Amino acid sequence: MKVKEMVLIPLFTALIAVGAYIRVPVPVCPFTLQFLFTTLAGMLLGPKNGTYSVILYVLLGLAGVPVFTGGGGISYVLQPTFGYLLGFCAGTWVTGTLIRRGAPTIWRMAAGAFCGLLVVYAAGMAYYWAISQFWLGTPIGLWPLFLYCFLLAVPGDLALCVVSAGLAHRLLPILHRSTVTGGN
Repeated sequence: MKVKEMVLIPLFTALIAVGAYIRVPVPVCPFTLQFLFTTLAGMLLGPKNGTYSVILYVLLGLAGVPVFTGGGGISYVLQPTFGYLLGFCAGTWVTGTLIRRGAPTIWRMAAGAFCGLLVVYAAGMAYYWAISQFWLGTPIGLWPLFLYCFLLAVPGDLALCVVSAGLAHRLLPILHRSTVTGGN
């Protein structure tokens, strides 16, 4: 692993942790900036290193470091919103993979971010439903699940897709240039 990767992976892990505490209260699933930083990790670091940064974040939280929106610890696996954390891992990989399949245009980056967002929501909603049904014993219907875990939260995340595409479009050439020129 290169020094640059050893710096950028934990940097994005820290940014994701900070993003967890920048939140807008929405019923059930709080809106945070975690998605922005997980998406940028996939775009700027690539699918592998971006996903490593998210996995490191999740492992830190499960080890007890209070980096998640609701704290930390292994018991967080039983929280209904833990599925979104799993979705961040998969969504980061999907986003990073899609934007690397051709020229890194702003349109490709936006499409990658939107696809990653779909993965995050699919994992989050499926996990929320399963935990509610089988662990908490408080089943949630499909309409309330869709309303609280998608409709109320997705407008902000759609905006974050656009923001992340714009930021990555500006930052990717800078990161590439520093790699090619040795940081000079």
